[in-house]
Amino acid sequence: MATSTSSNQAEGKMGNHEPTPLEKHVMFFDINNDGIIYPSETYQGFRKMGRGIFRSMFAAVLIHITLSHKTRPGKCPSLLFPIVVENIKYAIHGSDSGAYDSEGRFVPDKFEEIFKKHANQNADSLTYNEVKELLKANSEPKDYYGRANAFVDWKSLYDLGNKDGILTKETVKAVYDGSLFDQKAEEHASK
Repeated sequence: MATSTSSNQAEGKMGNHEPTPLEKHVMFFDINNDGIIYPSETYQGFRKMGRGIFRSMFAAVLIHITLSHKTRPGKCPSLLFPIVVENIKYAIHGSDSGAYDSEGRFVPDKFEEIFKKHANQNADSLTYNEVKELLKANSEPKDYYGRANAFVDWKSLYDLGNKDGILTKETVKAVYDGSLFDQKAEEHASK
């Protein structure tokens, strides 16, 4: 059985600790497995999943401009905009589902709550309108940064993972446990 990229990386540069689900979520983009993700690696990751050149470039720039400084606490800003995988927990934003706790661990109850509260047409999937409802319900007052990030996260997930206009519970779980990006890259490679 082939080992996924994220699994190999989990054994790589993470030191002596077991990577959290949030760390596994971003490890797909650590192409050279050094624990630091640069914009070029994020671009390559999006391309591996079949995203277009412009969308991949835009995503890499946006992600690194917004997250780099948060994952490098106490360090001077870097014009290379690196994201430090083991510090990704510092980039958790407000106005989201809470399915990751403040340490980047998966919170099953919060994950289930997404579908209990917002999956109205089918208990195991979300339509685009239900995703919008989720975003509105989780929106914290005056948290413009968190709301913008939550919107981009969920819109990107919906664009990447929807099948026939719905986002399945299985797909949402795969993004939280870090396996969705590997799945999408394998699907794209097999085409």
